[in-house]
Amino acid sequence: MNKQYKLINAVVGFIVFAISLWQYTSTMESAGSLWDCGEFVSCVYKLQVAHPPGTPLFMILGRIFTLFNPSNPVIMVNFLSALMSAACVLFLYFVIAMVAKKLITKAGEEFSTADIIAIVGSASVGALACSFSDTMWFSAVEGEVYASSMFFISIVLWAVMKWNEEANEPHGNRWLVFAAYMIG
Repeated sequence: MNKQYKLINAVVGFIVFAISLWQYTSTMESAGSLWDCGEFVSCVYKLQVAHPPGTPLFMILGRIFTLFNPSNPVIMVNFLSALMSAACVLFLYFVIAMVAKKLITKAGEEFSTADIIAIVGSASVGALACSFSDTMWFSAVEGEVYASSMFFISIVLWAVMKWNEEANEPHGNRWLVFAAYMIG
């Protein structure tokens, strides 16, 4: 049943990701906004430094995305934010599933069908509630650095939870090293 749980968990997680990505891409801005977003898009397109601290990783990723559609760089930078936000929701789903799994089952115990439904259901509801929240949605539909920031926060939280699960196994500390790299 544990293999079945892992498969169901992964499939439902990517369904949540797909729902979030569709939601954000279908509502993202088609042009630049009148605040920092326009500045970021113009700086991304020319690989210039935006206002301090400059957000160099966002600039580089945004420039890579603009290469796929050079005739409309605004759409591609906005899509980068939508993709990062959807990935944030995916990792949030996995974090909630890990917490629910710890609360519902004991270590080494087989999962029942009810346990799987409870874990996957609670993770789906929690992740989609975050996905549809005003703050998350607003950051996801425009070319701004907040979506990337939320993505890295969620992946660090996921890596710490993975480390918590595998701390006593050989090479379990690799998740802490990964989290440190993601923080940097």
